Amino acid sequence: MKLSLVLCLPRDAETARLTREVLDASLTALRVAADTRSDITLALGEACANVIQHADSSDEYEVRVRLTNSLCVVEVVDTGRGFDSATLGQARADQAATAEHGRGLQIIDALAENLQITSRPLHGAMIRFEKPLELDPRLAV
Repeated sequence: MKLSLVLCLPRDAETARLTREVLDASLTALRVAADTRSDITLALGEACANVIQHADSSDEYEVRVRLTNSLCVVEVVDTGRGFDSATLGQARADQAATAEHGRGLQIIDALAENLQITSRPLHGAMIRFEKPLELDPRLAV
């Protein structure tokens, strides 16, 4: 089984909720366990919030999801100006766990695997993560 979703969205806060709902419905239809669905949708929401907050020169962004029997791969891609990778690395190192803002990447990293943050100068940025899928045999097919 393979499923691919691509959502092209305007960069506004309401779209984060929409993407979580679409992905949760897809994962539910595939019988993915509730805890796994929750981790994926929370990580997705944080990635979308990051784009909505930081991709200042972009009007839209894409959410790309690839699902197989055992893995969910999520990419959130904006078309902004990108970022300085060194600055991001330093900012992540300096962030206190109690900071009000800036915990989104830490949350994604804690909930998912293989977090990658890629800058494409003048062409935007991409947040990518993976989550192994745990199926719930109690859910109806």
